[in-house]
Amino acid sequence: MSSLAVRKAAPAAGTTPGTAQGPPLRRRIAFVPTLVLLAGAAYCLLPVAWVVMAATKSGKELFSTFTLLPGTGFTQNVADLTAYRDGIYWQWMGNSALYAGLGALLSTAVSAVSGYALAVYRFRGRETVFNILLAGVLMPPVILAIPQYLLMAKADLTDSYASVLLPLVLSPYGVYLGRIYAAAAVPSDVVEAGRMDGAGEWRIFMRIGLPMMVPGLVTIFLFQFVAIWNNFLLPYIMLSDDEKFPMTLGLFTLLNQGNSQPSLYTLVITGALLAIAPLIALFLVIQRFWSLDLLSGAVKS
Repeated sequence: MSSLAVRKAAPAAGTTPGTAQGPPLRRRIAFVPTLVLLAGAAYCLLPVAWVVMAATKSGKELFSTFTLLPGTGFTQNVADLTAYRDGIYWQWMGNSALYAGLGALLSTAVSAVSGYALAVYRFRGRETVFNILLAGVLMPPVILAIPQYLLMAKADLTDSYASVLLPLVLSPYGVYLGRIYAAAAVPSDVVEAGRMDGAGEWRIFMRIGLPMMVPGLVTIFLFQFVAIWNNFLLPYIMLSDDEKFPMTLGLFTLLNQGNSQPSLYTLVITGALLAIAPLIALFLVIQRFWSLDLLSGAVKS
């Protein structure tokens, strides 16, 4: 009996005699950041859930039913949105795809060439140029909007597709990311080996540097695409013809008309929901590039 009592009274393995047993303090503390992250996720996803639910409601259901309850008018809302002004919403969506797709592609190309040059080559004034780019990263876009408009007006390019595309080609943040990624992903040994084999600088960039930079360039493209897709201020200043509006500016004008025509609110909400779909599809398509080995096919030191 005495030996059995001793075994029952013995503390559990890994604990200190005389201390209360229970979950380790470190494990209990780990719940705090988890709860904070869950609260942040709920804060970000709640507006999305509201848009999804509101887009399914008819005009009467939108103001008379519980916020997060689904409605019965989604297909009718899509049909009404398509019929509005002979489908101008889809023209706005096409304009957004043009601005974001072509603008992000050109900006990524400029960022790749500029970032590679700043990372690989040593020349006088390189750090000065890079510091100027960093200053451009810190510059709020609203400060540049009026000067950009004046430049476009001087070139007689306002109210054109080019007036929205050209200011978006050079992205200081994209060039910054391009340089940082090129410095990490393109070994100098590989560049020197290409030069010793007689390859020109452009060929080295296209055949060696660019393939190694693909994961970073995909990230730059995604950032630029999302930024241009959601851009409102620049098209608002540059454009006056509503047939050239991107989706953001088109929905804004539609929302303003909703002040006098409340039935348009359902069209605005449905249009906002449909505008999210291309971004989700783009992310799902290109996310596989981020799993590529940063130095695939190169030497590793």
